[in-house]
Amino acid sequence: MRAILVREFGGPEKLRAEEVPDPKPGPSDVLVRVRAAGVNPVDVYIASGNYARKPPLPFIPGSDGAGEVTEVGAEVKGFTPGDRVYIAGHGSKPAGAGTYAELTVCTPSQLHRLPARASFAQGAALGVPYSTAYRALFHRAAARPGETVLVHGATGGVGIAAVQIAHAHGLRVIGTGGTDRGLEVVRAQGADVVLNHRAPDHLEAIKEATGGRGVDVVIEMAAHENLDKDLSILALRGRVVVVGNRGRVEIDARQAMGRDAAILGMAIFNTSEADFASIQAALVAGLDNGTLVPVIAQEIPLAEAARAHAAVMESGGLGKIVLIP
Repeated sequence: MRAILVREFGGPEKLRAEEVPDPKPGPSDVLVRVRAAGVNPVDVYIASGNYARKPPLPFIPGSDGAGEVTEVGAEVKGFTPGDRVYIAGHGSKPAGAGTYAELTVCTPSQLHRLPARASFAQGAALGVPYSTAYRALFHRAAARPGETVLVHGATGGVGIAAVQIAHAHGLRVIGTGGTDRGLEVVRAQGADVVLNHRAPDHLEAIKEATGGRGVDVVIEMAAHENLDKDLSILALRGRVVVVGNRGRVEIDARQAMGRDAAILGMAIFNTSEADFASIQAALVAGLDNGTLVPVIAQEIPLAEAARAHAAVMESGGLGKIVLIP
C-alpha cells in the first residue's frame, strides 16, 4: 500500500510517500481502507519531534480518518466488512499505524459509525476538531444553554466545530475571524454575532454585543495572543478554555480575581475512554440529524502530505484539510 512515512523528525519536507507492506489485523483488530485522513496541527507537532508524545521512528502519521471496514478480527463484535466508519481516538493501535495511508489497523474503540449523509472527508474532519470542541464546551467549561460563548478564532476546524456544537445546544455564539470571507463562513455555521478580531475595537464590540455583561465562556485558539484580552471581556464567573497556544503570555491576574474567573487548559489526549465514547455518541447524533456538518477547506492527495502540513499551520484557513489516498 501507499503510505506517508516519517523516518526522521523535522518539518513537512520529512514526510515521504512510500510503498509499504499491507498491515495485518490481529484477532482483536479491524482493518480499514482509508478514504480520507484528517490533518491536524498536532500531526505537525508530532512529526517535528517537538511534542510530549514522540512515537518511535519510522511511523505513519495521522489519528483521524474515515473509510470502510475491509477485515475484522475473530474476536471483534459489532463491525462487518463494508461498514462506513470514521476513525477517532487514541487507543492501543499498533505503534506508528496512522491514517496517512491506504489501509490502517484500528481497535474497535477507535471506530465510529459514519452516517450515510456524511462524506468520508467530513468523517475525517471529526476526530480531533469536533472532539476538542465538544470537550472544551461541556467537559471543561460546563457550558449551559442560554449562556454566551465567544469562539475566538472561529474559522478553523476546531472553531467551526465549536460554533456548530454550541449553536445546536442553545448557546448564544459570538465568533471571530480575520477576513470577510471567514466571517461569512462563521455566520453560516450558526454564530449569532460575527466580529473581525483584527479590528482595533473588537473587544469593545464584544462587550456591546453582551450589553456590557461579558461572555460566559471563551474557547481560545491562540492564548499566546489573546488570553489577557479574554479576561477583560468575561462575565462574572466566566471561563476561558485554552485550546491552542504557541508561546508564553503575560496576564493581569486581577482581572480573573475580580470576576471569579477560571482559566482551563485542555488536551484531547487527556480524555478518558468513557468520556471519549460519550463525545462520539453526541457527534454521531449531530451528523445524523444534520446539526453538525464539517466544512472541508481542501482535499489534498496523500502524496502531497508535506503541502498539507504546511497549509494547516497557516492562518486564515476556512475549515478542515484532509488527505485523499
